[in-house]
Amino acid sequence: MDKPVVIITGASSGFGLLSSIEFLKKGYFVVATMRDIQKKEQVIHQLHNPTLEGNLLFCQLDVTDADSLQAFQVILQRLGRVDILLNNAGFATGGFAEEISISEYRTQFETNFFGLIEVTKLVLPFMRQQRSGKIINLSSISAQIGFPGLSPYVASKYALEGWSESLQLELRPFGIDIALIEPGSYQTNIWSSGKKIAEKSMLSTSPYHEMMKKIEARLEKNQESYGDPLEVAKFITGLAEKPSLTKLRYPIGKGTRLSFFLKKSLPWKVWEGIVLKMLHIDRK
Repeated sequence: MDKPVVIITGASSGFGLLSSIEFLKKGYFVVATMRDIQKKEQVIHQLHNPTLEGNLLFCQLDVTDADSLQAFQVILQRLGRVDILLNNAGFATGGFAEEISISEYRTQFETNFFGLIEVTKLVLPFMRQQRSGKIINLSSISAQIGFPGLSPYVASKYALEGWSESLQLELRPFGIDIALIEPGSYQTNIWSSGKKIAEKSMLSTSPYHEMMKKIEARLEKNQESYGDPLEVAKFITGLAEKPSLTKLRYPIGKGTRLSFFLKKSLPWKVWEGIVLKMLHIDRK
């Protein structure tokens, strides 16, 4: 393999799909993985350049399935090198904690956290032997800011960030960089892929019914202002091309940095009041 190799999980849509195309344009050999391999046509459709398909390898990969991970390990051994790993596979679930079962929390973590760890562990021997590589983990604004009605997703991203901090300290002696991309609100299908459990809280019998309606209304109202996901894809490829990374976290998106600053600077009661007021929720 004479081209740098990038592995992208969840490449059938959103940031993963767009990043695959951007990496191809920059001359990388892209291994685009997805749970449903039939969705590869979505990537080909948006590529608009058949000459680049020779540098594109589609692989079926379910990050929560042991057999799928084992089959993917064989592909990695054939490639013999990994320069970039973009851990993008994930989905979001919503609902209020009292109404969410432990099994539903586990399902969220299996993809967003444990599955990500499984894939990372597969590529680490290659990067460690090369004494180089970048692991780019798709995090979220939700990894720094909790939000009512989203606790499974928020918790999975908080866990990812803590794990990534430890991993960077472990891998620094081997010349491997870790990066956390923390997007704000972008026009992706994260809420339409995977499992949603907010329906329980939308039932009129739910004690959280009114709060859930207000949160849904806020999300729908803001959709028009969501950013273009291509911005994130271009940022990721630009980051990958840097000789080395000097930071761990990279917030991106309208208002993201300001939100992080205010959350860290303000007393909790003040911050809590701002969030609840934004959602038109009364604080007792």
